[in-house]
Amino acid sequence: MSSINGEDLACLRQLASLGGLKSPVKVSTQVLGEMLGISQQTASRRVVGLEHAKLITRSIEAPGQFILITPLGEEHLRREYTEYCKIFSPKEEQYTIKGVVTSGVGEGKYYMSIPYYQKMFTEICGFTPYPGTLNVKLNQQSLQIKNRLESANWNVVPGFKDEHRSFGDARCLMCSIEGIPCAIVAPLRTHHPSEIIEIISGCRLRDKLNLTDGTDVDVLIG
Repeated sequence: MSSINGEDLACLRQLASLGGLKSPVKVSTQVLGEMLGISQQTASRRVVGLEHAKLITRSIEAPGQFILITPLGEEHLRREYTEYCKIFSPKEEQYTIKGVVTSGVGEGKYYMSIPYYQKMFTEICGFTPYPGTLNVKLNQQSLQIKNRLESANWNVVPGFKDEHRSFGDARCLMCSIEGIPCAIVAPLRTHHPSEIIEIISGCRLRDKLNLTDGTDVDVLIG
C-alpha cells in the first residue's frame, strides 16, 4: 500500500471524525477548509487528490457534496492508529522460539517467486523477500509458545486468481534472527507439520548466518 502525505492524511482523518467511515457525510470544501485551517481552494485540492488516490468516493447532489471513505482509506487510518499505539502503549511482550534448521520441499521458493506475493510481503515487511524460506523445526517448549502467537498481530495477504489457478490467503508475523529482520509466513493451506515454521527475509539466511540442517536457531518475536 503506497503512503500519503501528512496534509492528505489530516484531511482524511477529519472526514473520518465527521462520520465518513460509516456513511457518506455531507461537507463542503469551505467548511472542511475551516476545520483544517486552510483555504477553500486548498481543501478542494485535497479532496480531489484523495478521490484520485481512491481513498474516498465523492458524489455531488442537489443538497451538496457527499464523501465516503473507502476501505483503502480506512486502511491508511488504521495503520496510523497502529503507529500511535506503538508510541503510547507499553512495549509488546517479546517471545523467543527455538528450533533447528530443516530442509523444506520447495514450496516456499515457489510462492516467494510469485510477483504478487513478492510485492505484498515487501510492502508489509519492509524488505524484498529472498525467493525461498528458512524452515525451522520447533522444540516442544517452543510449540507451546507458537500456540500463543495465534492471537498475535499477524498481517494478512489476501489470495488472488490468475488465468490458471487460485492462490490462497497468507499471513506473516514480524520477527528477527540474530538481528536480521524476518517474518514467519503461514499459508492457510500447508503440507508442513505444525512443528515447522517458515521464515522469510531479505537475504538467504542459510548463507548469511552459515546455517545447515540441524543448526540451532533462536527466533525473536516482538
